[in-house]
Amino acid sequence: MDYKSPKIILHNKLDRQTLEKKLEQEPFIRKTISFYRYTEIINPQEFRDLLYKKWSDLDCLGRVYIAKEGINAQMSVPNHNWEAFEEQLNNFKELKNISIKIAIEDNGKSFLKLSIKIRKQIVADGLSMNDYDVTNVGKHLDAKSWNELMNNSESIVVDMRNHYESEIGHFKESILPRSETFKEELPEVLNLLKGKEEKPIMLYCTGGIRCEKASAFLKHNGFNDVNQLHGGIIDYAQQVSVNGIENKFQGKNFVFDERMGESISADVISNCHQCGKSNDTHVNCANKSCNLLFIQCEKCQELLEKTCSDECKEIINLPEEDQVILRRKSGLEKKAKRFFRSHLNKK
Repeated sequence: MDYKSPKIILHNKLDRQTLEKKLEQEPFIRKTISFYRYTEIINPQEFRDLLYKKWSDLDCLGRVYIAKEGINAQMSVPNHNWEAFEEQLNNFKELKNISIKIAIEDNGKSFLKLSIKIRKQIVADGLSMNDYDVTNVGKHLDAKSWNELMNNSESIVVDMRNHYESEIGHFKESILPRSETFKEELPEVLNLLKGKEEKPIMLYCTGGIRCEKASAFLKHNGFNDVNQLHGGIIDYAQQVSVNGIENKFQGKNFVFDERMGESISADVISNCHQCGKSNDTHVNCANKSCNLLFIQCEKCQELLEKTCSDECKEIINLPEEDQVILRRKSGLEKKAKRFFRSHLNKK
């Protein structure tokens, strides 16, 4: 297929409020999905622009990363355009017959816009090409095989997600690294597993993509029995639901969209970071200069207006122009902070 870039700039130009209103007024139902593939993409920019045009025409929303090594996508697709979307995927050799994971909890409001970005890697891992061989990965297990291996007393189950994800949900008796990024987690896991090179290692993550790199990394470092949950927690939940398999996952699966999480079991295993009440709802601090990601119950959300502290609550009640000035002065136009709790209000 010809990947020649369209002659127009392909980006969303609407503000959040307009996007929210537009989504709320849609008369149709959407399906939230995710997929990834490691495959050679010769010209990521041209590939990106073509996908943006085609998916925009189908009213698709989502967050997509493209690199020379492949594609990683989380998307929302209108049900009435689903067949056309699948047909489009199969028209690209890079996406033909790609495995698609479908969300189990879906209110149709997972994404507000379509964002497709070019990255050096589809998952930031900090590894060099000499640190792994992505063609030599762990054994892929379906839900039934995963459960059976979990029953082996020798097995070691490792959560390959960030700790703010595993805090609200994880497989029973998993090793839960304390890292906040995948890049930090890889060396931490390697250290935690030292001396267990001959044990059955079981890796899992949200949709499977991080485990591809993690399993290859562990095999490169001498681990001989590496296994990974095929399709991640998302696909596991689907298989459990459809096939009546025992669910060994407790709590919520954190997802990187407007929902912030979907319940895999009825268990609530985490607590509000402010009052300590049982809760598993993530929010971003309403103060744009802070944007801290943390767990906050409804009572604390109401009391602090979805901010993490009295200081941030005061700031969001200032006129917008004053808030902009404060952000510029403080230099806090940064990436979202996560779980830096020293300034959270404690009850």
